[in-house]
This record gives sequence, C-alpha cells and structure tokens, in this order.
Amino acid sequence: MSEVFDYRGTEDFSTGGFRFPNPKDSSLLLPLGHHVDVYFPPPKRSRVSAPFVVSGEQKQKSSIEVLPDECLFEVFRRLPGGQVRSACACVSKRWLMLLSCIRRDELYTDKITQSGEPEKRSNPKKEDTFSESEQKGGYIDSNEIKAEAEEEDQETEANGYISRSLEGKKATDVRLAAIAVGTGSRGGLGKLSIRGTISIRGVTNLGLKAIARGCPSLRALSLWNISSIDDEGLFEIANGCRLLEKLDLCRCSTITDKSLVAIAKSCPNLTSVTIESCLNIGNESLQALGCFCPNLKSIAVKNCRLVGDQGIANMFSSAGRVLTKVKLQALNISDVSLAVIGYYGHEVTDLALTGLQNVNERGFWAMGNGQGLQKLKSFVVTACRGVSDVGLESMGKGCPNLKQTCLRKCPLLSDKGLASFAKTAGSLVSLQLEECHRITQFGFFGILGNSRKLKALVVENCLGIRDTDFEFPCMSLCNSLRYLTIRNCPGFGNASLAIVGRLCPKLLHLNLVGLQGITDEGLLPLVQNSEDGFTKVNLSGCVNLTDSVVSAIVKMHGSTLELLNLDGCRHITDASLVEIADDCLLLSELDVSGCGITDSGIAALAGAVHLILQILSLSGCSSVSDKSLASLGILGQTLVGLNIQHCHGISLGAVDLLVERLWSCDILA
Repeated sequence: MSEVFDYRGTEDFSTGGFRFPNPKDSSLLLPLGHHVDVYFPPPKRSRVSAPFVVSGEQKQKSSIEVLPDECLFEVFRRLPGGQVRSACACVSKRWLMLLSCIRRDELYTDKITQSGEPEKRSNPKKEDTFSESEQKGGYIDSNEIKAEAEEEDQETEANGYISRSLEGKKATDVRLAAIAVGTGSRGGLGKLSIRGTISIRGVTNLGLKAIARGCPSLRALSLWNISSIDDEGLFEIANGCRLLEKLDLCRCSTITDKSLVAIAKSCPNLTSVTIESCLNIGNESLQALGCFCPNLKSIAVKNCRLVGDQGIANMFSSAGRVLTKVKLQALNISDVSLAVIGYYGHEVTDLALTGLQNVNERGFWAMGNGQGLQKLKSFVVTACRGVSDVGLESMGKGCPNLKQTCLRKCPLLSDKGLASFAKTAGSLVSLQLEECHRITQFGFFGILGNSRKLKALVVENCLGIRDTDFEFPCMSLCNSLRYLTIRNCPGFGNASLAIVGRLCPKLLHLNLVGLQGITDEGLLPLVQNSEDGFTKVNLSGCVNLTDSVVSAIVKMHGSTLELLNLDGCRHITDASLVEIADDCLLLSELDVSGCGITDSGIAALAGAVHLILQILSLSGCSSVSDKSLASLGILGQTLVGLNIQHCHGISLGAVDLLVERLWSCDILA
C-alpha cells in the first residue's frame, strides 16, 4: 500500500502530482465498515443532504428514459441494423413494445444508406454468425421478457423463412413482439402457430399487431382456441401481411366475417383456408374468399353454424375453376350445395363430406350427374345419411378419374349399390368401408368381382358380413388386389376367407385383425394360393390360429416376409419362433405379444445369424424370464425397438441392465 501512495515518477496516477499534500492522512479514508472498502476523498462542499451510501446504488432514470414514446420511436427507427434493434429490445418491455410497433417500411434506412453505412442483412442460412442469444431467439431482462420460443420451438424451412409455434403459457403478446423484432433481420417469419393461450397473459390483438407490423413476410398463420383475439387483430394481419398464403382458424369465437373479408381482399396469394368451430363466420366470408382469392386451392369448413347453401354456392361459382381440395363438416347445408359442387367443381381432386345431416339421396345424385367432377380422385364420406345406392352409383358414373373412396357410417348403403359403384368407377384403386352394416358377404365379393383396377380393400366393423352356405357363381380373379384389410368383422370366417384365397392370388399385404372366427383351416388355402409372396402379415387378435399356419406362412413366404404380427394369438408357441429363425431372411418386425413364448423361443431367434430384427414385441409373454437376458442382448445388436411390457418374469434389475447395454434401442418395460 505504501508503494502506491509514495509512487513518484513520470506516470503518476494523476498528472501534476497528488491532489492532497499528505495522501496517507487517515481523515481522507472512509470508515472501514463491512460494506465500504474504497478510497474516497471528501469533497469541498456537500451538495446533497441525504446520507451517502457506497454499497447501495441510487436508481435514477437515464436521460434516454425520460424521452416520451414519440421520441424513442424516432430514435429506434433510425437504428442501423437488425442486431442493434434486437439488442435494444432486451433493455425493457417498453423498448420492446415500441420496437415492435415499427413497420418495415418505417425504418429510416435511406439516409443511412446515403451516408455509406447500409443496414446489414443476414443470410438466414448462416445462423452461426449470430450470437448465442439470437440463435436461440431469447431476449431476457429483469422484467422477465422472453422474446421468442426456445430452440425447439423454431425451425427454418427450406425457403429460408422461420417457423414458430407457441402454446399455452408461452403464447403472450410480449413473446410475439420479440418474435417480430428478432426475426426481421434473419429472413423474416414465414409461419406462425398459436394454440390455446391462458386468459390472463394470453395473446391479444396487440400481439398480432406486432406480428403484422414486423413480419410482412408471413406466409402461414394458425390460431387455435383463442377467444382474446377479435377482428381488430386480423385487420392488422390483413394490412401488414399481404403475402399470406395459408390461414387456419379454429375455435376463434370472437372473429367475424368482417375481418375474414378484409384478409380475402388484402391477401390475394391465399391458397389454403381452414375454418373450424368459428361461430361468427358465415356465408359472407366464403363469398369473399371465392371472389378475391384467385389462387385458393384448398378450403375446409367445419362446424360453422352460420355457413349455409348461399356461402357454398357463391364460393364455388367464383372459385370452382381453382379449388382442388374441399372439406365440409357439420354444416347446415342441403342438397343444393352438393348440386353446386357437382356442377362448378371442375378442378376438385379431393372431396370430403362429414356429418351433413340435411343432405339427402337427391344431393349425391345431383352431384354425380353434374358432370363437373371430372378430375375428382379422392372421395370421403362420413356419417352422411344421404349416401344410398342411387347416389353412390351416380358418383361412380360422373367421376371417371375417381381412384380412392372411403365410406364410413353410411346406413343406407347396400350390396347392390356397392357392386354397381365398383363396376361403374373404372379407375377405382382403393376402397375403404367402415361401419356400413347393410353390406353383407355378397357385397364384399361383388367388389372383388367387379373392380378391374382395385389394389387396396379395407373393411372395418361391418357387422353385416357373415359366412353363408350359398354357392357363389364363377367370378373372374381379382389379380389387381395387393392389400387386404379386414378388421373387427366378427362374422367373417373360414368360408369367406377361402373364397378370398381363390379370387386374390396376388396379395402382398394381409391384415386380418380381430377375426376370432377364423382358424388354420380357413387361412391355409389363402396362404397356399398366394403367388407373389406375402411381405406383411398381421394376424393380431385371431385367437384360434396355431403354429401350423405360422409354419406354412414362413415356409412359403419366408424369403419375402418383412413383418409378422401375431399379437394375441395365444396358441402360438416356441415352435413358431424356431420356424421363423430358420426360414425368414428379410424379417425386420416381429410381434408375438400375448403368445405362449418362453426363453427357448427367444434363444432360437438369437441363434439365427441371418435374422436382422429391428423391432421385437414380447408384451405380455409371462413365461419370458431373466434367462433371456443374454439372448436379448444378442438380438439388441440390430434392434431399434423392444417391447417387454407386462413380462412379469423379467426383473427390474434385468430391465435396467438391458437399458444400459442396449443404449441405441428404445425399450418399453
């Protein structure tokens, strides 16, 4: 310390020597308390009457904080670049909200450019040039301002635009403001999704206003279950985001036709619109979308009580030449709307109708006879009572390019209409029937006998299909069928399965799920008549099958079989696993959950050198014990998924050991 006070020379602490003649005078030092440890000479005259405390820092507003918002706004819009604006947004919530109010065209860049200091724009593909806080999008200050979602909430899409998704507590006005400020210099925000905010700190019109002013490049906007945003917020989006291409509104009860009409008028690039459970959106919105959006390709309207025939008719009469995908669900529309679709839907390729209770047989008949759905390829109908034999046959005739059809919960559809549809729809490739209880065994085989190009047939929960002793007439083979799924049809038994085996020799994928009535006797002819070899076989829930049918499948199709599901086939034993180990060369997925498998069967699988299993499920195999630990370790060299849930013979210690050894395998235990 003495050396410091006695310092003399040309480089004194202060030019001109010491200010005090005796710097060692103890009167110049403050008392050495527990909070004071600095040298501070007393001033000549005290100008502040308040006591001076060194450890406590007096809070005073900086000179810039005294400025009103108008002045700060002018300062902020003259900042030289995006990184500087992002840094300023970290200072306080007030600064952040002011910065978010600046539109892109309000930035004072002209004079900056003239002075030779142009604003530096960053390449969004080179994110490594930004600081860590910017890469994560996080601006955090004492006011707990978290500007953007965490790293997992952002992703840069192929076109260079940033995508953000906010849910629950993360969705606030402050965060939206920070997104608007932080993404401006990084290529721009391209996609924004907001879901289910809380009522206290949720997103309001103010947050959307920030996005509208700071993100003119926004292409896609999704608002789900948000009641705190009304027309004012969407008006801002309409004015500021004129490049919008996709709009998704779900359960936004305070949004009305006024704002949606404004978006339709201001955003001509709209290609996809989804409106679901928006109680105040009706016909006027659909009419505006049809009139002012020449690029509208996809429209989905679900559960909007104010939408009626007038809205559908006006939209299709204006946009029928451009619409390709249409989905209508739970609307108060009648046969008139379907007739309009059938007449004006010239470019429609995908049409889905769900829960249209006021549509009758005449509507489907008129839609098919309208001759406008020439390009329709996919047709899905769910819970529409108007689907009958006449209407479906009309659709088959009027849609020559129809390839995929799904019919769910159609109580009036019978065997006659289904057979006629299969015959008239000459391009039909895929057909799915679900809960159509008037369809019987005759309708099922009528499809196979009349479809020339059918490749996939799915029949689920059709209780009317039952085995009969009726002798079927000779039918041509259905050589085109490659994929057959019959799920939870309890009446489908051995007799029907044997006929399938004779008619469909080219099957590759066979899914028989929950068919408790079939046995080895019915399945063996189907297995033996297959010419090209099965690649995927799912027999889950077929409780009466035994090792014999598994042996036949493996011996005849082992060289092509890739997936085998025997879940719940309780009569399957280790013998089947021995056959699989010997003859299956390409098998990658095996499910023997609930089967009579023991440690010996697992050992047989582990001993097959050529077998490269990736997924193995042993759930509910109570006879598998810790003795299989070594075998599972061998199989685990190629496994990516292992299910040993409810295997009570495997101890917790063995499970922990497996998890440790098979670190690259997802284990369910």
